[in-house]
Amino acid sequence: MAKITKLQAREISDSRNNSTLAVELELEGQFSGQASVPAGASTGEHEAVALPAREAIGKVNDEIKQKLLNDDFNQTSLDAQLIALDDTLNKNHLGANATLGVSLAFTRALAKSQNKELFEIIANGEQSWERSPTSSEPEVGLRSPFPLPMFNILNGGRHANSIDWQEFMVVPIGATSSTESLAWGKIIWQKLKDILETKGLETELGDEGGFAPKLATNQQALDLILEAIKSAGLKPGQQVALALDVAASELKNGLDYEFKKEGKILNSTELIDLYASLVEKYPLISIEDGLSENDWLGWQELTTRLGNKINLVGDDLFVTNPARLREGLDKKVANAIIIKPNQIGTLTETLAVVRLAQTAGYKIIVSHRSGETLDSFIADLAVGIGADFLKAGAPSRPERLAKYDRLIEIEIK
Repeated sequence: MAKITKLQAREISDSRNNSTLAVELELEGQFSGQASVPAGASTGEHEAVALPAREAIGKVNDEIKQKLLNDDFNQTSLDAQLIALDDTLNKNHLGANATLGVSLAFTRALAKSQNKELFEIIANGEQSWERSPTSSEPEVGLRSPFPLPMFNILNGGRHANSIDWQEFMVVPIGATSSTESLAWGKIIWQKLKDILETKGLETELGDEGGFAPKLATNQQALDLILEAIKSAGLKPGQQVALALDVAASELKNGLDYEFKKEGKILNSTELIDLYASLVEKYPLISIEDGLSENDWLGWQELTTRLGNKINLVGDDLFVTNPARLREGLDKKVANAIIIKPNQIGTLTETLAVVRLAQTAGYKIIVSHRSGETLDSFIADLAVGIGADFLKAGAPSRPERLAKYDRLIEIEIK
C-alpha cells in the first residue's frame, strides 16, 4: 500500500493534434509517475466512453482527486475505487480516459517506489503470464518473452481514407531480436516508399505512419508490400509475414459489406471466401476484425473455416471487455484478441481480460491507438504479460517508435 500525495491532470496534444490528457501522480511525497492517454479514430461501439479531454481533466482534478488524495492504495484497490467512483457500466461518468490516466500513472509511481521496472510490476501479480501456443502460431525466432512487432506500413480506412481496409502490416517472424525486428521494419518501410515513388503513387502518411497511396484494390496493397519485402532482401513467409486489420465494422452496410473504393458489395460468406483465397495466395498469419462487431454468425463461419490456419483477431468485437470476450468464447469465435487499455479504463480490468483470453488459448496482441502520444506504457504491458504481438504502427514516427524502442531497451537490460 502507498499513499497518494499528489494528483494532477493537464491537456496535451496527441499525434493527430487532438487534445488528450496526461496525468501526474505522486506516492509518499517522493515517487512520481506520469501517463498520457491515446484515442482511437476507428472505435468499437462497445468501448468504454472517453470524455472530451478538458472534461476528463476536470474529473481527475476535482472528483477523482478529492476521493484519492492522502489515502493508501495498491493497484487493485486503486482501480476498484475508480470503478466504484464512476459507478457506470461503460465509464460514462468519469470517462475511461480519465480513469486510465490515473491508473497507469499509479503503476509507474508504484514501480519507482519498489525500484522495479514497469514491466516487472505488471508481471509480478499472482498470474503467471505464459503464452498458450495454438496450431496457427507461426514459427518465429524472437525469444520469449518479447512480443513480435506488427508494423502497419500501409494505411487505409479511417486512418487514411485511401483504400477500404484499414491496416496492412508486416510481421518479422524470422527475426531473432527486437533490434533486428525494428531494423527489418524500417528497411521494408523505406523500400515501400521507393517503390511507390517509382510507380508514381502517393507517399503521404496516414495516422499510424504508414503510406496512404490511392490504390484500385486492397489486393494491390498486399502485392506492393510483398515487392517491398523482397526488395529489402527478405523472404516473404519465412522471414516476414503479412497481417491485416480490415476494420469491417466500418464497411458494414445493412446485412452486407460495402467496399466503396472498389465499388463492390459482399455478404459475410462472400467476404470469408475472399479471405480464404488471400490466405492461399499470400503469407498471411493474421486478420483482425474481418467481420463487424455484431456479426456473430459470420464470425462463427469465419472461425470454422480459417481458425486453424491463421490468427483471427477480435478488436471491435471484444473491445478489451470481459463480457464481450465471454460471449465470444461461448459462441466459439476468433482465436486472438486486441488489448487496448483505453477501451476498458483501468490496468486491473485490462489484465483480467488478458488472463481470461490466455486461459482460453487466445493469442494476445497489445495495441496502440491511431491518436497516440510518446508514452511507451504498452511496450511494458506487452512484455509484462508475455503478449504474442505488439502493434504500434509503422516504424516512422516518434510516437510509434517510442514503443518499439522501449522493447529494445527492455531486451538489452
